[in-house]
Amino acid sequence: MRNDLKQLLQQIKEGNFLALARGITIVENELNGYDSLLLNLAENRKARVIGITGPPGAGKSTLVNALLRHWLKENKKIAVLAVDPSSPFNYGALLGDRIRMSEFYTHPNIFIRSLATRGALGGLNAKIIEITDLVKEAGFDLVLVETVGVGQSEVEIAGLADCTVVTLVPEAGDEVQTLKAGIMEIANIFVVNKADRDGAEGLYRNLRILAHEKAGINEETAVFKTIATENTGVDELGNEIIRYLDNQKNLPEKRIQLLTEKCWRLIQEYRMNPIDHKQLRIDLTSAVQKTDFNLYAFTRTFLAPYDNQ
Repeated sequence: MRNDLKQLLQQIKEGNFLALARGITIVENELNGYDSLLLNLAENRKARVIGITGPPGAGKSTLVNALLRHWLKENKKIAVLAVDPSSPFNYGALLGDRIRMSEFYTHPNIFIRSLATRGALGGLNAKIIEITDLVKEAGFDLVLVETVGVGQSEVEIAGLADCTVVTLVPEAGDEVQTLKAGIMEIANIFVVNKADRDGAEGLYRNLRILAHEKAGINEETAVFKTIATENTGVDELGNEIIRYLDNQKNLPEKRIQLLTEKCWRLIQEYRMNPIDHKQLRIDLTSAVQKTDFNLYAFTRTFLAPYDNQ
């Protein structure tokens, strides 16, 4: 490992936010040395990952803001990874929601980083696992991951988080049954935010019924009503999240599934590294001219020399 990366990693472990921000940039953009940085991460189980997800307009950023206030009273050190939609022009994050967290930008116990989806499905950034592992190295108590809010495709957060909070608003009351097959299945805790609006009580009751039906012999999924803008119900929600985390003993099955898929993709990337893309194009250009060209036979022939490496 290069000396500059060793120094950077040591600074991250000491809680240096500037070093952490630089490390995230290196990993997210696969800059020189990013793989070495990842290979030298220690296994850190202290920091627990909380996923905040739900459809657009559910008030996720406002709820995260209120939870930060609650946990700061308990002197917790918290990182927020907020996954935003990508700009169609430069693939950077559109930072509109981060304005709500502006009061914490300079707080010594809060680290906030916006990440762009860059076209990744699942409401997350393609490098979210690596970035989360790097952030855990910095000695946080909690890591909050707020997804972009794209609906049922956000189920990937269930594999990343130790606790997944699904946030809904009263207007979603009529959609509970259609959501049931998607993000409703991943919730460890349900939140009816903006609970001062019409329909909040009906949605709350429906979620309680759904949680009861889903429970079976297991503990029922908790359901909370909050008004994040007024901090109503936020303390109770924050306490329940910590209670859930403290009672969790085994890795969730969805975590194993996500890590298996990530490992599979990493293996594919490593196996593909030696392959010369330019030579592939040259050989394919020549082969495709032949009348008996078969893409699948060509692929096997092209890969044959690499199989012996």
